[in-house]
Amino acid sequence: MTHESLVDDGWAETIELLGGEELIAASARETKAFLRPRGVRSASDLLRLTLAYCLGKVGMRGVVAWAAASGIADISDVALLGRLRNAGPWLQQLIGHLLKREDAGLAKGRLIRILDATAVAKAGAYEKNNGLWRMHCAFELEREQFDFLEITDQSDAELIDRVPVVPGEIRIGDRAYLQAERIAKVMAQGGDVVVRASWKNARWLDANGRAFDLIGFLESCREEVCETPARLALKKGEPVKMRLIALRKSEAAAQEARRKINKEARAKGNKVQPQTLIAAGFVLLVTSLDREEFPADTVLKLYRMRWRIELAFKRLKSLIGLRSPPAKDPRIARPWILAHFLIALVTEPLSQELGVSPP
Repeated sequence: MTHESLVDDGWAETIELLGGEELIAASARETKAFLRPRGVRSASDLLRLTLAYCLGKVGMRGVVAWAAASGIADISDVALLGRLRNAGPWLQQLIGHLLKREDAGLAKGRLIRILDATAVAKAGAYEKNNGLWRMHCAFELEREQFDFLEITDQSDAELIDRVPVVPGEIRIGDRAYLQAERIAKVMAQGGDVVVRASWKNARWLDANGRAFDLIGFLESCREEVCETPARLALKKGEPVKMRLIALRKSEAAAQEARRKINKEARAKGNKVQPQTLIAAGFVLLVTSLDREEFPADTVLKLYRMRWRIELAFKRLKSLIGLRSPPAKDPRIARPWILAHFLIALVTEPLSQELGVSPP
């Protein structure tokens, strides 16, 4: 399904996939994206123009000309620009409708969500320090679909508690999400975590609350997979009880990791700590999952599923065409990104049914 079919021949089908005319109109009224039919007859027509601009390649004037020739709308490019500036909250709400899961689905085992973020450059990215738009996402593994999105600029960090917790869920994240206080918040709300760890980005304690020699533990590890109880110290309150799992890398993988560390250190004029080179020989994970129900091998398999969200980001950028928004105005840039995400949510179930694109 091409971008053109979603704004032309396939538009009626797209409307149904988005929830129907009534839902689109009600959402537009609630978010004040469409209050009066000035030049544009309906909220669905405004959505059509928005997607045609954001997903097409003809620019604002080209879309206005196409709309007039097709009898869709009689509106100037300046008026359409004004409409688009108010479209962000509306598109966000439409995405929320698509992301909303059925309550019955939550009762079928554990919900597994992968957290990650991807970025697109702001308009004029060639300018020094122009910045990025960052998309913070959660990806539901069973459905192979995104179920959370928040757009910020580059100043907002990746946070493991940014996404609302569904009690009983398993939340998977990379090194950026090793945040003891925030992990504690997720666990307090009934979630479990599987997070990639680094030897020096947390204050490690042993099962008795004493300082834990993580490097000594790795040096004593003789098996391919080693595990020990550990604690993550908090600034205030009791340490978080976790399991630390270490997977020994192959010799080739370990050497490559150390080569990259040394190369980066030389480029920055830094000296590499011996502990860093030892830790580079392992994949380290921390998890709050029960050991009996989720043994170490199972936890490692869960973490390996992170590639699914990387693939989803790749589809979003290559197949849906997400790229740098053409405008610096956040009121235009955000709808631009959201429109691509909206179409990704609509087309993914279709591609899965037809078998034309991976999951």
